[in-house]
Amino acid sequence: MIKRIITAAALILSTLAASAFAQDPIVIKFSHVVAENTPKGQMANKFRDLVHERLGDRVKVEVYPNSQLYGDNKVLEAMLLGDVQMGALSLSKFKRYTKKLQVFDLPFLLEDLDAVYRFENSDTGKNLLRSMERRGILGLGYLHSGMKQFSANKPLRVPEDAAGLKFRIMSSDVLASQMHALNATPLKKPFSEVFTLLQTKAIDGQENSWSNIYSKKFYETQEYITQTDHGIINYMIVTSDEFWKGLPADLRGELQKAIDESIDFGNAVAKEKATSDRVAVEQSGRSKVLDLTPEERKQWVEAMRPVWKEFERDIGKDVIEAALKSNG
Repeated sequence: MIKRIITAAALILSTLAASAFAQDPIVIKFSHVVAENTPKGQMANKFRDLVHERLGDRVKVEVYPNSQLYGDNKVLEAMLLGDVQMGALSLSKFKRYTKKLQVFDLPFLLEDLDAVYRFENSDTGKNLLRSMERRGILGLGYLHSGMKQFSANKPLRVPEDAAGLKFRIMSSDVLASQMHALNATPLKKPFSEVFTLLQTKAIDGQENSWSNIYSKKFYETQEYITQTDHGIINYMIVTSDEFWKGLPADLRGELQKAIDESIDFGNAVAKEKATSDRVAVEQSGRSKVLDLTPEERKQWVEAMRPVWKEFERDIGKDVIEAALKSNG
């Protein structure tokens, strides 16, 4: 009799413990480095809201913008250690895990956001999402910030205008070679330091999307911004392979749907901001926006085109050709 009571009590305690454990939500810490009003910031918040709406207390997404947890240089290490579960990193940050993603940094390779979208959704683009899986990192989707523009405290109309200037770039060997092709000096610095570097004249210029230029107030420190559309600032939404595959299958499916919808939302924001944030910068009166003539643009393309050949072996000629086929 006593043995039955003890067994029953143990079963009840076990059931209660399991029930309490089941009520604990799975926490997903989503870390990124930009402001909440950017395409990436809005995408992350949309993902958080969709997960709360659809999965209730089963999953809780915590978004940490503006490098509150980690900068892009540390977040992947933190992800592999389980300290964060998701991030949205610039594609230039993945070189130590795969060199193929450097294709997105090649200057003047993809002509506009529509071409970028077509390439990302091609077989080659989808395969690149899985290019780091053996290193423990899984790509869940691509997110746009927008095409890149150059800014400086002097007008940049032809490549020779950039000669001798110091430009902040992301941590990318391709972008370093791009600046060397202009006879400019590249400085690899964290995104969080760009405004201070510009404000203190430690650098002469930078390259960024309109949404980043506007949201981070870079235009307040630069006299000129040239609409070059010479490259893309793109992000990959990533998680650790271990975390993702450790989730229940039904949750993985719902989370992927929420990611896909959030990315579509963020990409629509990026496309809209490519126009509206440029207008906002122009209306501020702090920077003068320059548009290139076709002849001037051709000079920039010709100056930077040798960078493609330099990185062809690392990236793969097939990957570069697939990107080129995505243009209009």
